Amino acid sequence: MIVKTLPPNSRPIQEDSRNGTNRRGDEPDVIDIVPEDGTSSLVVRSPRLLAAQKVRTTAQPETLYDPVGIAAHYQKRKVQVLRRIFAVLGPTLSFVLGLWSDSKRGIVVKNDRRRATQLRVLLTQLGPAYIKIGQALSTRPDLVPPVYLEELTKLQDQLPPFANEIAYQFIKEELGAPPEEVYAELSAQPIAAASLGQVYKGKLKTGEEVAIKVQRPDLREGITIDLYILRNLAAWVQKKVKRVRSDLVGILDELGDRIFEEMDYIHEGENAERFFELYGHIKDVYIPKIYWEYTNRRVLTMEWINGTKLTQTEEISAQGIDARYLIEVGVQCSLRQLLEHGFFHADPHPGNLLATTDGKLAYLDFGMMSEIKPPQRYGLIEAIVHVVNRDFEGLAKDYVKLDFLSPETDLTPIIPAFARVFADAQGASVAELNIKSITDELSALMYEYPFRVPPYYALIIRSLVTLEGIAIYIDPNFKVLSEAYPYVSKRLLTDPAPQLRASLQDLLFKDGRFRWNRLENLLKNARNSQDYDFSLVLNQGIEFLSSERGAFIRDKLVDESVNGLDALGKNVLHNFTSLLRERVGLTAVNKTPAATVEQQQTLEHIKRILGILRETRGFDPVQLASQIAQLLVNSDVQRLGQQIANRFTQKAVARLIRQLLAS
Repeated sequence: MIVKTLPPNSRPIQEDSRNGTNRRGDEPDVIDIVPEDGTSSLVVRSPRLLAAQKVRTTAQPETLYDPVGIAAHYQKRKVQVLRRIFAVLGPTLSFVLGLWSDSKRGIVVKNDRRRATQLRVLLTQLGPAYIKIGQALSTRPDLVPPVYLEELTKLQDQLPPFANEIAYQFIKEELGAPPEEVYAELSAQPIAAASLGQVYKGKLKTGEEVAIKVQRPDLREGITIDLYILRNLAAWVQKKVKRVRSDLVGILDELGDRIFEEMDYIHEGENAERFFELYGHIKDVYIPKIYWEYTNRRVLTMEWINGTKLTQTEEISAQGIDARYLIEVGVQCSLRQLLEHGFFHADPHPGNLLATTDGKLAYLDFGMMSEIKPPQRYGLIEAIVHVVNRDFEGLAKDYVKLDFLSPETDLTPIIPAFARVFADAQGASVAELNIKSITDELSALMYEYPFRVPPYYALIIRSLVTLEGIAIYIDPNFKVLSEAYPYVSKRLLTDPAPQLRASLQDLLFKDGRFRWNRLENLLKNARNSQDYDFSLVLNQGIEFLSSERGAFIRDKLVDESVNGLDALGKNVLHNFTSLLRERVGLTAVNKTPAATVEQQQTLEHIKRILGILRETRGFDPVQLASQIAQLLVNSDVQRLGQQIANRFTQKAVARLIRQLLAS
């Protein structure tokens, strides 16, 4: 086989922001592999050329999940399907009966390492689909006993490897040359083996240390038959069990799409680069580089990361690294994935999250990714706001927007049901609840009312619950929802999207009254967000209030500002007249009444809000004076000031007329 490199394109050289090296522009370099029979095929070096990827997809339909095609294939192979069903049921029932027998003999099953090892071996033998179930369980210390947790953790990267000869053959087939010609060094044995492939440590001839991931043999056949069986089972349950209203088949198809994408390493490389472009700028987040000239469908070469699993807390602490801080970094990154850009890592188990030697959080394995559309992202933000603020009527409407409830559903009985779910017995804040407890409670609720679970929801929950499982392992008191609310508050205050502006309006106003405590709570939480800055909020706030979109809130704020100024004036006048009567002795002067209790409360809120703003990152009196000077010449700000002044004057004149008429 002859390997030749096509001439590079003429695009300008761009600097790689990861390591300062030069990288080419959008057009990829391509290796043309010419076998002895004279036909040629392309190995894509960069994901930038979408047309080339479409050609590959068309030429290799096996890289796409096709449930109809899979069903047609296995409907003709019923004996093979039955053999697989019995192959799964036999050892599974044997394991369950063993647990039952142990419990009858008084053996404490949850502390039995022998059974824990047996479960790990069973899942390994059943194949990739069941291994992934075990991986998900390995991140839930609140569900799985410690002995089982320790064994299931081995499913992340300590599975039995396949033969080196097969891996070397795949490298030769995919990259066009034997491993010794492609790499300067290659580890004698794989350093990790996961559900879909195994990883070798190597070195390029240019000196960079790399991880080489090679796909398992016969992977697609084993996964497709399990997906076919599970899909038929899901369809049967969906049809026969009337209480199940969720689209189980759709959920399974969503998982099938992701698994098939995970089996295409070119797609995984594209995901890694997109993930870097969206989230590589976040403080202390690191995404490894993909080496496209050494990557194809079944072989992926990426930058080697020296790091420690997040769950190895003692090793991390010995390096002087705070594991809890890295979890906070992971939560902030996940919030941006789910709520800002919508492109998220759907498999963040401990094997895919490493603490680097310099104290950063490195993401690995970009095979299983998913996306959330903008309406769903905004709906999730609104739902979090309504949960934290115990607005269960708003939460019920959110579930309609998120496709959990149909628009014609009667929400009247569902609102008090939400209140029961989120009512904590000790009266603690909803933010103190964890995602797993909320999910469990909602799952029970979904059987009582006409909920349906949309397919996109399964992977979101998988991602969040997995991340929370790691967080709980590191710190049992870690609350993901509590950590998330500062970011959500910042988005509500600064995001110009109409949906979030409407949500902010609903949050701050009820029955036409301004809820100062809600604004106070938002500002207090938002200041804890990493990228929240006082000057940013001031500029965006003024821009919004002076625009047509902010007309409703502007008018209400003008009224509240006038009420505040009115209360302040009343207090000043009350104090002044009291001074004249009691200290100077001018009893002829009538004592002016002070501000009402309600007005006094408003003043207290305003004082506290000013205090919060003073403590917010970016607050600088000198800089603020300069900003105010610039704002004063802004026509929109002048118009806003005129509105406040006019409204205040009108109220003052109206009060004077009332007093004259009364006298």
